[in-house]
Amino acid sequence: MKFALSTIAIGLLLGSAGVSAQSVSIGPGGISVDPRTQRERAIDREIRREERWRERERYERRRDWRAERGRDCRTITETRETSRGEVRRTTRVCD
Repeated sequence: MKFALSTIAIGLLLGSAGVSAQSVSIGPGGISVDPRTQRERAIDREIRREERWRERERYERRRDWRAERGRDCRTITETRETSRGEVRRTTRVCD
């Protein structure tokens, strides 16, 4: 009896959550409900990708600066247009 009631309760909970949620997944960590829209999830992925890109660029600039001290270097700034706005990328070029 308890099992049947808990099963019904879980079914009702999932049924009502599925109506308002944009994404429901059942995985090894349990049930997760993501109320964000598909566009919001895409924006979050893009933000995380840009953060990884910035970290990689920061590491490369630091490495290049240490390796190329004393050489003739210049800084190039590239501007790229994304769906969220303008993104600037600064690159150090040594001759």
